[in-house]
Amino acid sequence: MEDQVRAVRVMQDYIRKHIDEEIGIEDVASEASFSSSHARRLFIKYVGMTPAVYIRRLKLSRSALRLRDENCQVLDVAMNMGFGSVDGYQRAFRREFGCNPKEYAGSPVPIWLFTPYPIQIKERKERTMSETRSVFIQVIEKPARKVIIKRGIKATEYWSYCEEVGCDVWGLLTSIKSISGEPVCLWLPKHLRKPAANEYVQGVEVELDYSGAIPEGFEVIELPASTYLLFRGEPFEDDNYEEAIGEIWNAEKKYDPSFIGYEWDDMNPRIQLEPRGKRGYIELVPVKKIQ
Repeated sequence: MEDQVRAVRVMQDYIRKHIDEEIGIEDVASEASFSSSHARRLFIKYVGMTPAVYIRRLKLSRSALRLRDENCQVLDVAMNMGFGSVDGYQRAFRREFGCNPKEYAGSPVPIWLFTPYPIQIKERKERTMSETRSVFIQVIEKPARKVIIKRGIKATEYWSYCEEVGCDVWGLLTSIKSISGEPVCLWLPKHLRKPAANEYVQGVEVELDYSGAIPEGFEVIELPASTYLLFRGEPFEDDNYEEAIGEIWNAEKKYDPSFIGYEWDDMNPRIQLEPRGKRGYIELVPVKKIQ
């Protein structure tokens, strides 16, 4: 069973690394050292869709971000992402997102991007993270901004939020162009919670004058210009994300901001960025100058 899970993870990793290329089931199966038919069955069993559907949805989502952010033609995107024809690409795009790619490129709206999550290997690995690892801290300034958020009910962290709201919210937030380049997770201070028990939300930071569409079920809050301490750990293996987060949480508990003339600010949200092993885990904790 564990060997099957690892094989599916290998296939997912291969697809992620080669998504801008033409990928066939034979390529994916070969990477996992299985026949095409066996690889397909395992993929469906653990991911819930065929490799072909997984690849197509991921390619479509990547193409949507290119249409949003780059001055490129639909034809070029379709060909570069490996679609056989513009017509086929347009039909697939409309089925996936409910709009025409040319119209979307001219006026991007929030869409539900496909966000694939690597299958988790349940067996605990022998710890590979060094016992002595660095945490980097820097002061950054955030401008006044709006944040488009989706609230839960009693969520206090990622897993309880996913249980209440679902994990697919991240794909929709990713489709909205952010002033910080990516969606964020927020631990809201008490005066911003609604209901009072809902501390943890996901959202995307946009300009104060943002006038684009707000997805149904989402709302907008405004945050003032504020100062943060950015805590960043060293790069980590993706399966060690819990240890990486724990390192930062321990560093935050131990750190005394008065050393550099600040104190913790309980009127602004603490911010969590998506754990990405290659860059290290990052959190931003609000601070204010000691008066």
